[in-house]
Amino acid sequence: MSIWKRISDAVAALTKGEGLSAVFEKLRSPPERSVAFTIAVIALSAKMAKADGLVTRAEVTAFREIFHIAPEDEAGAARVFNLARQDVAGFEEYARRIRAMFGTETAALCDLMEGLFRIAMADGVYHPAEDAFLERVAQIFGLSQSQFLALRTRFVPDAAPDPFSVLGVAPDTPISEVRRAWKALVRESHPDRMIARGVPPEAVKMSERRLIDINRAWQEVSSRATA
Repeated sequence: MSIWKRISDAVAALTKGEGLSAVFEKLRSPPERSVAFTIAVIALSAKMAKADGLVTRAEVTAFREIFHIAPEDEAGAARVFNLARQDVAGFEEYARRIRAMFGTETAALCDLMEGLFRIAMADGVYHPAEDAFLERVAQIFGLSQSQFLALRTRFVPDAAPDPFSVLGVAPDTPISEVRRAWKALVRESHPDRMIARGVPPEAVKMSERRLIDINRAWQEVSSRATA
């Protein structure tokens, strides 16, 4: 059964009067994490689009590229998106329920934030409303400011990417600790680990871009240390 069929089934199981945010209370078990992850990205993308008031073709394309939506599944994905936009529950309620669903699994929440950043930057413009939205979602998820900045640095081209921020370490961190941080990030970015924590196989291509950024940052920091 495709993930989109499972998503349609999860949405159809909502009782009359329940908003889409209620689905996160029903998808807590590990086998359904990939369904929950995908719905979470769609739902928060819809809320983010509502925040800046515009859904661009580039953002839609970015979402399709992340999840490889087949033509026959587009209607189902659009239905989830529209349900989230129309839901009276605010994005903070969505973020809280998603946080409760994943609990302390910070890596999964960072994966989810990465998907949102990719969609936000698909049109090449990082709207102030998107920045405020994403920072607030990160706060509700319990992510640290350094974790948020590491994501923001990778995706928002308002300055040259700071390699220390990408690796989540301070500039005065000993090179041995920077190396450990880099290796830990590489391990967490392995597709098998991402799938194990709920990222659907259709979306693990996110790891390719992440590994490029992480390795580039490490090369820059290590070359400075040996210069």
